[in-house]
Amino acid sequence: MERVRLTLERIAEFACPEGKQQAFLWDTEAPGLAVRATARGAKSFIFESKLNRRTIRITLGDVRVWVLKSVWAKGKETQRGAREEASRLKTIIDQGRDPRQVSADEMAAEQGKRDEQAAAALAEDEKARRSEITVGEVWGRYIEARRAKWSERHLFDHQKVIRPERTKGEGDTARTLTAAVLASLAPLPLSALTPERIGEWLEAETPKRGTQAALAFRLLRAFINWCNEQAEYSGIAAPDACARKVSREHLPKAKAKTDALQREQLRLWFDAVRRIQNPTISTYLQGLLLTGPRREELASLRWQDVDFQWNSISIRDKVEGERTIPLTPYFASLLRMLKMKNETAPTVRRLKTLKERGEEWKPSPWIFSSQTSETGKLEEPSIAHRKALAAAGLPPVSLHGLRRSFGTLSEWCEVPVGVVAQIQGHKPSATAEKHYRVRPLDLLRMWHTRIEAWILEQAGIEFKAEQAPQLLPASSNATA
Repeated sequence: MERVRLTLERIAEFACPEGKQQAFLWDTEAPGLAVRATARGAKSFIFESKLNRRTIRITLGDVRVWVLKSVWAKGKETQRGAREEASRLKTIIDQGRDPRQVSADEMAAEQGKRDEQAAAALAEDEKARRSEITVGEVWGRYIEARRAKWSERHLFDHQKVIRPERTKGEGDTARTLTAAVLASLAPLPLSALTPERIGEWLEAETPKRGTQAALAFRLLRAFINWCNEQAEYSGIAAPDACARKVSREHLPKAKAKTDALQREQLRLWFDAVRRIQNPTISTYLQGLLLTGPRREELASLRWQDVDFQWNSISIRDKVEGERTIPLTPYFASLLRMLKMKNETAPTVRRLKTLKERGEEWKPSPWIFSSQTSETGKLEEPSIAHRKALAAAGLPPVSLHGLRRSFGTLSEWCEVPVGVVAQIQGHKPSATAEKHYRVRPLDLLRMWHTRIEAWILEQAGIEFKAEQAPQLLPASSNATA
């Protein structure tokens, strides 16, 4: 084993003898350090020693990259030399440790440190992102995540309460619509939803629009609960932001609503509602009073839900999922009029306008259709109803009040309570109703027709089913 003091000249002159695969030139200053030359002309520094009677050889690197002695600048080692590295490895072996394992452990520790730093940086980024995400952003995602489980009315409420201020119409007819009740919270970070902030919001909104503020508060409470169930948003908004204490302090106590039409008011009400120029709204309002459904249940009816042949209506019910109720004679005549109107092609001018837009006219699938609403069906008939009430000199009655009126007025006909509840879609209130009353549609029709006839009599409307014009052929299918 040849040993010399390694120098740059000697390293440059050293070569692998012919006939050998490799040759070593050992250093006299650093034990275990050598230059290895291969038959292909490659040269590298290596370190070799024994640990537990086993030879350990470690390649340090190419002689063109490594220097023999460390380079220092301003008291710091800027480049590790081969001799210093060999001495370090020898020290480790003298301690009874394998340098390769030590190196692997150091690399793992360094990688762990880098991973920790990366995780910390990622956590900081996530913290910043979570602190910046707004109520409006998450509200939109909340709607998309839950819309399949909601009714159309519930979905509409969520979309409506957060609408910003906007302009409707163009030119002289343009008007600015006030921002919805939740719009002021939409640009806030989700983390800003605290009991104090919600209290301030309610104090500002409740005096102006208490009913809308109460609805928005309930929707917001469900929204925050949903956020805290999602890993992505959990813990951002305060879980008690919409606590019961907040509502008690800032929302007026809910009062039982008693608005309903009285028997002596029916004549005035029908006179005013039948004068409404829009036949769709007029029929819709009369349908609420004569059949007693929830406002959205009736507004969501499609023509396929009405069977004119067997005189029945299938209603999507929030309690049972779907219920079938009778189609009474007078209301059926109103729907036939709407069906004729719906299936009548528009004017030539209207058809031309649609063609220019690249659209094609076809009958609406909605019974109570609207050309101006986004959904294509009637959205807000309350305005026309309030005007009709004012014109008739009647006190305010909400759309739900018309449903309440149906239940109240039916008592004049001495109709069994269970029959009215089944028509209106109420949950059975007694064991007998739940388990021992199965009323066929014909039985419901008998009572429902009696209710309608009595209401029309009180309203002074002369109507006989057998004299009603058949605006659809008798053989016409109900779902046509």
